Amino acid sequence: MRRAAFFATIIVCFTDMKENIEVTRFENGLTILTETMPDVRSITLGFWLKTGSRHEPADLNGICHFIEHAVFKGTNKRSALDIAIETDRLGGNFDAFTSHENVGFMVKVVDNKLDPAFDLIADMLTNPVFDEKEMRRERRVIIEEMKMVEDSPEEYLGELFLNEFFPGSALGLPIEGTRKTVKNFNHAILSEFHKKNYSADNLIIAAAGNVEHQAIIDLANKFFAPESKIRKPETSDPTPKIAAPILLTKKRDLEQAHLILATPWIAAGDERRYAASLLTSILGDGNSSRLWQTIREKRGLAYSVGASANSFDDCGIFSIYAGTSPDKLGEVVDLSIAELKKIKRKGVSVEELNLAKEQTLASVLLGLEDSGSRAGSLAQMEITFGKLIPLEETLKRIETVTIEEIQALAEEFFQTEKLALAALGNLNGLKITRERLDVS
Repeated sequence: MRRAAFFATIIVCFTDMKENIEVTRFENGLTILTETMPDVRSITLGFWLKTGSRHEPADLNGICHFIEHAVFKGTNKRSALDIAIETDRLGGNFDAFTSHENVGFMVKVVDNKLDPAFDLIADMLTNPVFDEKEMRRERRVIIEEMKMVEDSPEEYLGELFLNEFFPGSALGLPIEGTRKTVKNFNHAILSEFHKKNYSADNLIIAAAGNVEHQAIIDLANKFFAPESKIRKPETSDPTPKIAAPILLTKKRDLEQAHLILATPWIAAGDERRYAASLLTSILGDGNSSRLWQTIREKRGLAYSVGASANSFDDCGIFSIYAGTSPDKLGEVVDLSIAELKKIKRKGVSVEELNLAKEQTLASVLLGLEDSGSRAGSLAQMEITFGKLIPLEETLKRIETVTIEEIQALAEEFFQTEKLALAALGNLNGLKITRERLDVS
């Protein structure tokens, strides 16, 4: 059970072999997607909820994450121990996560364990009991998780930054909630939120591996009757206003200073997502990337440095991250700004673009070998686009990205007044002005 990492690269969605992919949409809104991989003996089965932390009211901040934990604590027919034992019996490959826009439950099993795996997850999601004694224990567990985040400089800085970058928006609130909100979650509050959001029309079931589509349909009918009443979840969240803060937070007990340099970015469904992914790769995703070479290889200023992007339904964030010695933080900021300025003014070379394309294409094709990647991709495409995107189309769109498209993105998003900066550590009186972030 985990919170989804915030700073993640843009997911490149894909499908393969159209005849092996099947989709069924029930009248009650439930969507089932499967991809058959006949040469494997495994199945990855996943349930995705189209609600995440950004859809929570402020006073319920953290409830999606809390319920993700709570469903493991017992149902009408299984105790918490029963669930733990069954999970281990299935192989122990059970993962659950909460992100800003989704909650997910995925299990990878041997193909002859599909029925018990489906029964387990479906029972957990449809019949949790939210026992008060168990919930009190789980509150303590989640508060310990909050402490763990606070002890992890990279994660803690990410939360501080988001709160300033998305002021007044649920996107700026921590996925796990706060001590104040979590302490208020009880059986009644959890049951009410679960009833409104864990409904068939808010759910996607995806499976990939040695699986038959009809088998998933038959199992789904046991728990999510096609004629069941649709309950529209409360998931309204307006497009956030994005700020450009300069946030310097002192934490003297850290050996390193941690940096985030960020700017608004494209939304998940934007047609420019292929060019955006390649631009991110060229700047900071890989050992040959500009930031890695400039900051780590040529100057030895950081062990961890790179760029990533995260796109939501209606907005996105491009970010540069680095951890360095406090007395070198200013230099790392200046070098990062210089790289943004350079790519904005001079663009990228043909060699850089071709290398990024090869790297991305390899990542897509290698992902085809894993049932977990395929199931996750099916669900992500359904959530983001409402349709499946053929592999051939994805590969072609990557291959046909031009230098001009990369340049246009850099010019649009790398703007001095839109750049945000956050730093955490023993900053030794460091001051960063807007003028120092000039990328014009």
